[in-house]
Amino acid sequence: MANSKYAYVRNFELPDPLLPGCFLVCRLDGHAFHRFSDEHEFTKPNDERALELMEHAAKDLMSEYNDIVVAFGESDEFSFLLRKSTHLYNRRHAKILTALTSYFTSCYVFHWPEYFPGKPLRYPPSFDGRIVQYPDECAIRDYFAWRQADTHINNLYNTVFWALVQQGGQTTAEAHATLKGTVSSQKHEMLFQRFKINYNELSARFRKGSVVVREVNELEVPQDVVDANTTPPKPPAVQAEGTSRPSPKARKGDKSKMTIQVLHCDVIGDEFWKGRPHLLAS
Repeated sequence: MANSKYAYVRNFELPDPLLPGCFLVCRLDGHAFHRFSDEHEFTKPNDERALELMEHAAKDLMSEYNDIVVAFGESDEFSFLLRKSTHLYNRRHAKILTALTSYFTSCYVFHWPEYFPGKPLRYPPSFDGRIVQYPDECAIRDYFAWRQADTHINNLYNTVFWALVQQGGQTTAEAHATLKGTVSSQKHEMLFQRFKINYNELSARFRKGSVVVREVNELEVPQDVVDANTTPPKPPAVQAEGTSRPSPKARKGDKSKMTIQVLHCDVIGDEFWKGRPHLLAS
């Protein structure tokens, strides 16, 4: 910016750096999505098209920002984990938050016609966001466990609630009253006894949420190439700090590459994290 007599106004801009050496979690939430889902006639209790659209926007965001290593989504929210060592936008809080929120929202709108053909947007959807800093791997695992537990609790309630309304003929007020004070086992029993619905047989996307993860995949290399190459394989390409670009590509001679995949699996237990140590590496 050229110097002028007006340049002093820059002194009012306050620095907002995030702490170094901390994991960053950016959680995005749909703004007033109860109204949005009603206006656009989402299927209740779960609209698979809407969930797939959220997954698509999350994949696009991870393709644009390589420092996001894993994300978890349910309903109208998605949480994105940035590696501890990220220097994205020099760890400026407002810059990271606004860039990720706006790009995710743009992708959601951009891909809307693919998932809701013939149903134009009646008004612009929006998402709000926050960034929370976590000190260690334990806190990160507990965070994602919390979000997945929340997914189960909310989806079980909504599944029974809408069964009572759509199949049981109750009003929404009556359904809320029926479920008041019930525990998980009672909800399972109500679903099965009254509506012949085995909750555990419902789609894992609904019960467990969506995990979007950078996976390390082994490449198939011809044996003659392996024999001729006596040098150790190079590690997967890694994004330069503070930049963003499409997902890392395997370099010549690599035996592994990163791909972005959508899973519907457990993230509370050890198996997911122990099988992917690169997610919590610095």
